[in-house]
Amino acid sequence: MGEIGTVAGILVFILVVVILIVLASCIKIVPQAQAMVVERLGAYDSTWGVGIHFKVPILQRVAKRVTLKEQVVDFAPQPVITKDNVTMRIDTVVFFQITDPKLFAYGVENPIMAIENLTATTLRNIIGELELDQTLTSREVINTKMRASLDMATDPWGIKVNRVELKNIIPPAAIQDAMEKQMKAERERREAILRAEGEKKSTILVAEGKKESAILDAEAEKQAAILRAEAEKEKKIKEAEGQAEAILKVQQANAEGLRMLKEAQADETVIQLKSLEAFARAADGKATKIIIPSEIQNFAGLVKSITEVAKEN
Repeated sequence: MGEIGTVAGILVFILVVVILIVLASCIKIVPQAQAMVVERLGAYDSTWGVGIHFKVPILQRVAKRVTLKEQVVDFAPQPVITKDNVTMRIDTVVFFQITDPKLFAYGVENPIMAIENLTATTLRNIIGELELDQTLTSREVINTKMRASLDMATDPWGIKVNRVELKNIIPPAAIQDAMEKQMKAERERREAILRAEGEKKSTILVAEGKKESAILDAEAEKQAAILRAEAEKEKKIKEAEGQAEAILKVQQANAEGLRMLKEAQADETVIQLKSLEAFARAADGKATKIIIPSEIQNFAGLVKSITEVAKEN
């Protein structure tokens, strides 16, 4: 009996441990930004959100854990053909988010592969309507069209496509060489235009500088001419003033001489000598002959005239 009791005790202990393990496994905690799709006897039962949940043993099971955060998938380059029959390779980046865990779990078998294939076919359809140049310059248009198309197609799968980006557009090697040559020619053209504009501006600046220099030279010449004219005018004024002053001094000297003769009561002989001295001064020592006018040959009349003038003064 003792052994049977021991065995029974062990079995009870094992049973309790198993029950505790089963109960512990039935407690589910759903973390933030996640969800659990739960099935009951193989059929969809419910979707558990954030928090603690209890699962009925055997009857319920967690079919799928779903991440609700935005996810990014980078797909490999896909070959596409443009409207003008140029084959290129384009790789895309898709940003998507699961909005309905139930549809995501039961909508499609492999959602990521489905999105990749859908992205490739949508890209081929859009690029097939564009030419090479449009493809290279219309990334925003292509991104917008692809996002709208993918979002509509993935809506039954519980997926929302938030953004689609063309990561790389890889044209054929021949096209790349032609584009590089075109870019090089365009850079050389712009360089030639810039050089020509620089030379033009330089020529204009040089011409303007010469013009300014000529204007300054003309102004300087004008000022010099004005100064020379003013100097000549000043010189003539000074000469005229000197001559007037000389004439005034001669007149003053003559008047002084007459006054002195009058005060000295000079006789006729002295007056005659003074007259001769006056004629000699008139000759300035340069004339060899002095012609005395006939009107003053009569010294007596001359003396009398001078005497009367002296008396009047």
